Amino acid sequence: MTQTITNVFVVMLENHSFDNIFAMSGIPGIRAATTADSNTYDGKTYRVKDGAPPAMTTDPGHEFEDVIEQLCGKDAACKYLNGKGGAYPAIDRSGFAHNYATSTSEDTGRPAAGHIGDIMACFHTPTQLPVIHQLATEFAICDAWHSSLPGPTWPNRFFVHGASSAGMTVSPGLWNEVEWESFDGFKYANGSIYDRLNATGHKWRLYIDCDNAFSDDPSGPEYGGWISQAASLKNIHLWDVHRLAKFQADVNAPAYRDVRYTFIEPNFGKSFFAKQGAAPGPTYKGGSAQHPEDDPSGGEGLLKFVYETIRNAPLWDTSLLIITYDEHGGFYDHVVPCAAPAPGGKDPDNGKDLNPYNFDFQTYGVRVPAVIVSPFVPKGTVDHTRYDHASALATVERILGIGPLTARDADANDVRHLLSLPAPRTDCPATLVAPLKYPPVPSPAENSDAPLPSCGNAIGFLQVLLKAELALADDAAARAAIAAAFLSLKTHADARGYVARLYAMIEEKRAALSSR
Repeated sequence: MTQTITNVFVVMLENHSFDNIFAMSGIPGIRAATTADSNTYDGKTYRVKDGAPPAMTTDPGHEFEDVIEQLCGKDAACKYLNGKGGAYPAIDRSGFAHNYATSTSEDTGRPAAGHIGDIMACFHTPTQLPVIHQLATEFAICDAWHSSLPGPTWPNRFFVHGASSAGMTVSPGLWNEVEWESFDGFKYANGSIYDRLNATGHKWRLYIDCDNAFSDDPSGPEYGGWISQAASLKNIHLWDVHRLAKFQADVNAPAYRDVRYTFIEPNFGKSFFAKQGAAPGPTYKGGSAQHPEDDPSGGEGLLKFVYETIRNAPLWDTSLLIITYDEHGGFYDHVVPCAAPAPGGKDPDNGKDLNPYNFDFQTYGVRVPAVIVSPFVPKGTVDHTRYDHASALATVERILGIGPLTARDADANDVRHLLSLPAPRTDCPATLVAPLKYPPVPSPAENSDAPLPSCGNAIGFLQVLLKAELALADDAAARAAIAAAFLSLKTHADARGYVARLYAMIEEKRAALSSR
């Protein structure tokens, strides 16, 4: 029986595989790696093990090239990449340890020999991640939710907004993205879910942990963790994304029942503009995204806040909360990704070289954690249904009776079948356990004079700011001056100054809109 749902909420965290989060959870019935699973590197065997470190010493690779090596092995990856694509190679999951030991794609250095096996380690979920463990055991855990493509953060997050990445498989680059960001944002052939909701008369909301309220070592706004990735989309600006600090008051207002879809982003911490120390990449600490180099307490705190807000609001009895992660972040997972339907259609021009290896989008990415929360979900449900990020959109579309955006969400399974109880449960906890407090890990010394990278998260989020600044400009001459100044940003210090200035501008715009 599918129950009446008035409000769908989605929270998307970052960069963990299903096995990394749940294999050692002890939850009965899930498909999980065991200590018999292993990878080898340089003649040494690294087995799956319990008790993952709270923070990785270096950021595991998760670019498109990294994931091919992780899933298919070094030799298969070289053949595929040198051949410029074609059919995805056979997947044997043999390259996770090798890739972690050797990849430099994230610019955070290579792990010491004693830490290579961390890529195979899995959290002891009940003790290390008590919040998501409680949610998974109180409601439904999905053990076949895959990232939408075997690649990095940005294209996977685009899938959750448009059931497609519009042909993108790589992280943003300075020169191949600046053209579209300079005009009106990332475009889909059939628009985003927000365009579709607008066209069909349904209200939606975007939120981000702008104030970094949950980290045990919060980074300041000059580090850019408040910049919304969703604001890179056409027709969405940073001032359209609400502060999560307003979420509790908003959801408790009677009018929020009319907000049919809500998407929530974490604070990305120092993901962009705090240099790693000796390595050129950033430190990735001090947010609520659960980035691998940050301890998971911030993300646990965010999940606790979001759940408790919805649970204790008037709309709880008709709500659905989907929690998932954008991609696997380089961590081992023992399940082979299966074939996927390509989104189809002609991709709009969002820049150059967005799919340099001619990937056909017919293979899902690695499994990621997913938990489905609603008073209509029986306690302790384990779901083996195949999903990807388009499933979140398919769920909203079918609840509201609106059509799909692409062939991917048209094919996607939705989660409505999990809402099987005839009436809302009365035993759902009003509060959750507290996140585990981890001992602080000192950040390496920063080098503000370090040059900005040519591609990656920092570039993508800087371009979101550029898009916003151009939209606030008065005329063509002002926009030309803004674009020229943007291209003069060279160092981490330049970037932090730009971020701080734009933060003040965006806050002023939000304040003006809220006073109307």
